[in-house]
Amino acid sequence: MRHGGQILVDQLARLGTTRVFSVPGESFLAVLDGLVDSGIDNVVCRHEGGAAMMAEATGKLTGRPGIAFVTRGPGATNAAAGVHVARQDSTPMILFVGQIDRGHRDREAFQEVDFRAMFAPLAKRVAEVDDTARLPEYIGRAWREATSGRPGPVVLALPEDVLSARAEVPDLTQSPSDIRPTYLGVAEDAIGWLAQAARPLVVVGGPGWTAEAADDLAAFAEAQNVPVATAFRRQDYLDNRHPNWVGDLSVGMNPKLAERIRQADRLMLVGTRFGDIESRGYTLLDPAGHAQKVLHVHADPGEPGRVWRADVAVTATGPDFIRALAQHEPAGRDWTRWTTAARAEQEAWEDPRESPGAVKLERVIRWLSDTLPEDAILTNGAGNYAAWLHRYFTYKRFGTQLAPTSGSMGYGFPAAVAASLEHPGRTVVCLAGDGCFQMTLNEMSTAVQHGATPVVVVANNGRYGTIRMHQERTYPSRVSGTDLANPDFAALARAYGGFGATVEADAGFAEAFEAARASGLPAVIELRLDPEALSTGQTLSEARAAGAARG
Repeated sequence: MRHGGQILVDQLARLGTTRVFSVPGESFLAVLDGLVDSGIDNVVCRHEGGAAMMAEATGKLTGRPGIAFVTRGPGATNAAAGVHVARQDSTPMILFVGQIDRGHRDREAFQEVDFRAMFAPLAKRVAEVDDTARLPEYIGRAWREATSGRPGPVVLALPEDVLSARAEVPDLTQSPSDIRPTYLGVAEDAIGWLAQAARPLVVVGGPGWTAEAADDLAAFAEAQNVPVATAFRRQDYLDNRHPNWVGDLSVGMNPKLAERIRQADRLMLVGTRFGDIESRGYTLLDPAGHAQKVLHVHADPGEPGRVWRADVAVTATGPDFIRALAQHEPAGRDWTRWTTAARAEQEAWEDPRESPGAVKLERVIRWLSDTLPEDAILTNGAGNYAAWLHRYFTYKRFGTQLAPTSGSMGYGFPAAVAASLEHPGRTVVCLAGDGCFQMTLNEMSTAVQHGATPVVVVANNGRYGTIRMHQERTYPSRVSGTDLANPDFAALARAYGGFGATVEADAGFAEAFEAARASGLPAVIELRLDPEALSTGQTLSEARAAGAARG
């Protein structure tokens, strides 16, 4: 006879869980008890949003569900931000939420929330366990659902009395092995379809990618000599030095790459939903009707045709289909001129555009790109500062970009903590804006406690830069709600027990970074940027002038 918390932890251990992220609550004390001798590392976080984002990042890094535990009510609502990231990024994740006793339901008891209703639009599935003996069943199903088809987050609510009750129940049996199709015949048809193009473009993205898939993609691109673009924040799916890589479809994408999408007569979309960001707000293709023919490969059979009219729809994961494509001979079409021109446009786009001030973010990013080990992991949240990273950093290996396609601020630092714990031998660098970092910087305490050692580079321009850019373009010179009063970030890092440095001129960055890395501590390097440095393509004054010109 084991209590429910012990049953739950035993099931997670059998499934291969080695680390969970949590903010403790009295609603799941039995789980905390079960973790004591389990061999599973319980990373105690400072905010449920940080815990959920760390779990999501772990899911991205490993391909296995990242696990987070939070308490009912405010704990669950705080964690919702991380669940949303997992949903939009198609990341396997399980959020366990403590819940009130079953006998207290529907009385608006202390911290009572209907989690099925609350998480329904955010999670792939939401369930509440009503029977201690059925915990293995629910956990096994949650694991399977989080990883199958289009991966995503599953939320399991755990009433306190279900966790504290005892039951005699067998442990989970081994998860079933998947028999995966080869897709060779379908891939042959896809190559034939592609061969009819005069101006083809392949876009890859979505979940489940691997280093082997990156190698297969390179082989396919070389054999067919076709241009390949990577979806938003999936930039590490192909070595950016590869002659067939023509850029990433990010918020600040190369305008010439956007024009290539408009000009393409056949688009092969592999693994990606090709959503709002990749399509520039659904303007590069019109969902009501587009001239480009589309072959859409996705693990969810309901995705092709949901937004874009797919001439050919294939139900498969991106890596599985790319493997089949890589085994085929050339299609017999010569796209050399089209591909070479697209690659040249990307290389020109990478030439730095000088930003104002003594600290130039483009030089910092280029130094990181040229200096860091090829397996260094780069994380970021949301903000204009990230556009410098997308444009000027060369991703060389798969598994080195960790960023939210959902555009969640505050994500970069928790993700960096999770990455440092998962890969303690690798360099982990978080690029954060001053506003972005302040959303989750309290997890510095988590990093110190558990031995994570990421280096955070804070781009401090004293404002919410993205919103300020849009504000100046729409309501020039009418500033409201976008200026920030910031702390001394370096001093704050030292107060937490980490390393801190401030850089006020380019020449000081390399020395500060090497000192941060040598410290063996979680580190913060604050870059004091000129407030004029608003985006990679526009200064604050230019944005204001453009807004005034539009009236």
